[in-house]
Amino acid sequence: MLTIHDKTFVPFIAANDIQQRITDLAAQINQEYHDKKPLMVVVLNGAVLFAADLFRQLTMPCEITFIRVSSYTQTSSTGHLKQILGLGESITDRDLIVVEDIVDTGLTLGDVCDQLREHKPASLAVATLLFKPEALKRPLKLDYVGFEIENRFVLGYGLDYDGLGRNTKDIFVLSE
Repeated sequence: MLTIHDKTFVPFIAANDIQQRITDLAAQINQEYHDKKPLMVVVLNGAVLFAADLFRQLTMPCEITFIRVSSYTQTSSTGHLKQILGLGESITDRDLIVVEDIVDTGLTLGDVCDQLREHKPASLAVATLLFKPEALKRPLKLDYVGFEIENRFVLGYGLDYDGLGRNTKDIFVLSE
């Protein structure tokens, strides 16, 4: 059990299971990109741990870059992506793998992919550690999915609650 601020979380996905699934995803990516040099585009902050563990297991020549997205006005989400922050590399004719921690509504990730496609990459794939199909509001093609989960609030392994909890090895779920 883990308490952060006013919420209690219970274990949900163990660290060993997370690492095994990342190994499986890396094997799939290694096979599919063996003759390419992909650029991993990591969506900060939540995806950093997943991306680092995944990146270390890739065997082909590859690069990594980090972006942040802006979709908030003051303290509430607008539901629309304003801009991608931090992308300095040219992505034209590059094979991109967008790395996300969790896909729930798909709205922000869909906008990120739309903006990246405007730069004419050779290909664009999406890798996400967690996917909540019940919450999806915009159809998305997810190429590499770690775990499909129910629509519950999760924390840990990069995911936070009000800025805390990202640094756990396991993923926790809000206690009901």
